[in-house]
Amino acid sequence: MLETTKNIGKDFVLSVEGLTVSFDGFKAVNDLSFYVEENEIRVIIGPNGAGKTTVLDLICGRTAATEGSIKFKGKELTKMKEHQIVHTGVGRKFQNPSIYEDLTVFENLELSFPRGHSVFGALFFKRDKEVIEKISEIAAMIFLGDKLGMSADLLSHGQKQWLEIGMLLIQDPELLMLDEPVAGMSVSERKQTADLLHRITKDRSVLVIEHDMQFVAEIADRVTVLHQGKVLSEGSMERVQSDPKVIEVYLGH
Repeated sequence: MLETTKNIGKDFVLSVEGLTVSFDGFKAVNDLSFYVEENEIRVIIGPNGAGKTTVLDLICGRTAATEGSIKFKGKELTKMKEHQIVHTGVGRKFQNPSIYEDLTVFENLELSFPRGHSVFGALFFKRDKEVIEKISEIAAMIFLGDKLGMSADLLSHGQKQWLEIGMLLIQDPELLMLDEPVAGMSVSERKQTADLLHRITKDRSVLVIEHDMQFVAEIADRVTVLHQGKVLSEGSMERVQSDPKVIEVYLGH
């Protein structure tokens, strides 16, 4: 039984119900429902073309839903613009790191500090003790505490991924969405990233799209398997790995 039938009446950080998006008649996401709890790491997996990245695009407002509802802490996101969704507490990291490579690690984190985002905040933004302490705290959390003065273009690929996660964390989102966060990382960097995600879910929920099944097994509280825009299976990693429907989709007939 999928969670959809068991969750009526519960309060969730994220509630996706009956979500559908059509592109020229093709339903990339088709009547999709799932729910994310507080302090949960939910991982979405599925074959290429299953609709995984489209789901994140819909949640963050990058793509408009054709039908259905996306509620974040009770607020309907499908009626909001991207920047409004960010301000409600939803942060999104894309597949490729989006950082300012000509700036230092410190400057990248400083640019993301929430006080500077409004016109008023930008005009009167000061690099005060609060800003410096917060940047130092986040840098240590993302394993870059000794790299604050380094130009971001000199970081390894994995370190750039961490920096972008840090740029989101400094905004203190309550839901953090990560699209293939360990792509291109070394084995040791993947282990550190797993540790990082476990630590940051003490204060927030994390929604991850990932292809690395070993990494998924390390981090996931629950796994949602998508196929052709629908939920194929849901539950623990052990449960979905042993589901005959999942085995058939991944391994063929």
